[in-house]
Amino acid sequence: MLIFKQGAYNQATGEAKYSKMELPSVIDKMTKLHKAQSKDRLSPLNAFFGISLLFFVISSFWMFNPKSKAFKRGMIFTVAGLVVSIILLLI
Repeated sequence: MLIFKQGAYNQATGEAKYSKMELPSVIDKMTKLHKAQSKDRLSPLNAFFGISLLFFVISSFWMFNPKSKAFKRGMIFTVAGLVVSIILLLI
């Protein structure tokens, strides 16, 4: 018997028993949509969604007066988010 992380293999009989973990169907569909490749039908939708999110993020900087406390605090959060994102990309 060879035992591995997800199951076992019997060398004498050639029988393998293993368990496969899957996400629930709704979450699996959302995961597949999130990981869409360029060959998928929905990739233009993903690109449009990403570009529109970038527009909303950048346009939000003009919602506040640059001299206000909210703007300065938002810039601190923005810089902190960029630093954390870069660190996570490098890990």
